Amino acid sequence: MGRYLLRRTFVLALSLIAAGLVLFVLLRLLPGDPAAALLSVGADEAQIAAARAQVGSDQPIWVQLGMFLSDLARFDLGKSFVSGAPVLPEIAARLSVTLPLTVASFLLAVAIAVPLGIISALRADRWYGALLSAVSQLGIAVPVFWIGVLLIWLVAVKWRMLPASGFPMKGWQDFPGAFRALILPVLTIALVMSASLMRYVRSATLDVLGADYLRNARALGASFPRALIRHGIRNGAVPVISILGIELASTLLGAVVVERVFALPGLGSMLLLGIQQRDYPTVQGVLLVSTLLVLLIGFVADVVQRLIDPRLRETVAGR
Repeated sequence: MGRYLLRRTFVLALSLIAAGLVLFVLLRLLPGDPAAALLSVGADEAQIAAARAQVGSDQPIWVQLGMFLSDLARFDLGKSFVSGAPVLPEIAARLSVTLPLTVASFLLAVAIAVPLGIISALRADRWYGALLSAVSQLGIAVPVFWIGVLLIWLVAVKWRMLPASGFPMKGWQDFPGAFRALILPVLTIALVMSASLMRYVRSATLDVLGADYLRNARALGASFPRALIRHGIRNGAVPVISILGIELASTLLGAVVVERVFALPGLGSMLLLGIQQRDYPTVQGVLLVSTLLVLLIGFVADVVQRLIDPRLRETVAGR
């Protein structure tokens, strides 16, 4: 297991470096000049040359790449072309909104999807089991921004229970205000995510119910609840964990839509602003940090699967 962790860590580092190189090349293949963000309409040639020298776009591509890799080795994501401020501290500030939003939405979705998915599988022949399955299918089809707009209209505008959008200027120092500001966004993401997760939990539970080891446990005298808890849940959790990792990563990357709907100052809004302004360091920094978080989520999910299922550890040892 130790060798596996070292190998996975090495692969994670290589993946991050490869992602950084791909991002660097793709951004510079896009049409347009990043120096344009610093210029006003009607700028002359001298002003354009000065702006290009300021952002470094006048240097050959391999020189820019060398500077990028040198900064990355020092955990420096550069400075914004527009504001001149370091990108990394700004990303850290934005993560204080995006990470709580993502994690809270994920935990709420799991709390909703796991019990309802199990119930819909155990009671598939009852009307409420079929209803839960139909609701999960409907939830997958509904766009997340539509749920957000509906909640804003119903909870914030009509009932006036929660703020419709925005985040406190003081951030988490104003904990009650920050908490209230995230309730509707969290609920929006969790409702959509739980619908998708419920299908996978239901499918995994149905597979467990038809497994031989569950029937053998029942034949040896174990009650159905005990056999399900002791043998079924652990085996059924293995495929679900990989889906949970994918859903968590998708939520992190897809939070940009919800952040726009609720006007939250998270990574998504920072990324969109950087794209609009052609601010390469900002765009590179946000995408690199997002890539790192996604890779870490996959790494953790993979490790948890092997801790739960000894057969996977034996497969790793056999290699």
